Amino acid sequence: MDRNQLMKWIKTPTKMAHKYSLNAVYFCTGCGIIEVPPTITTRWDAERFGVVATATPRHANLFLITGYVSVKTLRAIIRTYEQMPEPKYTVGFGSCTINGGMYWDSYNTINQLDKYIPVDGYIAGCMPRPEAIFIAVTHLWTLIDKDMADGYKRYRKNYGAYRANQEMVLGELEWPPLFPTEIHTNTGEGETDATAATPTMTEREKDDELA
Repeated sequence: MDRNQLMKWIKTPTKMAHKYSLNAVYFCTGCGIIEVPPTITTRWDAERFGVVATATPRHANLFLITGYVSVKTLRAIIRTYEQMPEPKYTVGFGSCTINGGMYWDSYNTINQLDKYIPVDGYIAGCMPRPEAIFIAVTHLWTLIDKDMADGYKRYRKNYGAYRANQEMVLGELEWPPLFPTEIHTNTGEGETDATAATPTMTEREKDDELA
């Protein structure tokens, strides 16, 4: 760890603060939630790693998806992710968030979470033990240090595609787009052409009305 490297704190104080102040909101979508209580309580004590639980996405920068995702819960996951301030990071627990796990062929299962929100990393296991969660946290530190934990940037850049995927499954969403929904295509002449543009609102405008 580099907590004792004073020059890194002086040169990149914001990045260091994000690394060691991970405020986690965890979404109980499946059996992985059973590993969270021992992780954040006395036996494993996640606060040693700077990870604390928070009750609201407005104060969180780490989103834990703890198990399989159904069509019903996908809507709440998207809404929660969009309410989190940037920079924000998403970690999926187990195989269910990657390919649906043992529920892969169910009509109600979302097989690839990263089609709908960006995922910065996955933790192997069914379900992963607390030790694996801490290994994932230290790996996330490395990604943040190298500016590779950029899911929130990809979400902003490719928001039109993410929104289209979301509405393909959920139908028209009842909240306004968070970012412009233009999808840029290459014209073959070194230029891009914006298509599928829709009116957008300012950042998080009318959120209180939709909550």
